[in-house]
Amino acid sequence: MHEYPITQHIISVASEYAKKYGGTEVKVIHLVVGETSGYVSSSIELYFDIIAKGSLCEKAKLDIKRIAPKLKCNQCGELFVRKPFTFECPLCGGEGSPTEIGKEFYIKSIEI
Repeated sequence: MHEYPITQHIISVASEYAKKYGGTEVKVIHLVVGETSGYVSSSIELYFDIIAKGSLCEKAKLDIKRIAPKLKCNQCGELFVRKPFTFECPLCGGEGSPTEIGKEFYIKSIEI
């Protein structure tokens, strides 16, 4: 449910950007969403179509790059995607620790 206000904010930021740079409409919003960011990208897509009606983003395409969370091996430093039920590094067998990769959430670019 918290995707609704963040989607409103995305549309607001993109609309202000278009106005500032003389655009009459927003064509594409490139968004980066980490899978552990706390936001569900499919919900943002659903709300976007509803909220964008009547705005400069009404015809815009929402391009979402999803980032999988990665662990960092404590032994060899390898970054890897965790397999279910294990924290084992696929390279050396060491134990992985959480990183900030996968927590991203930002507008990468806006096309007008």
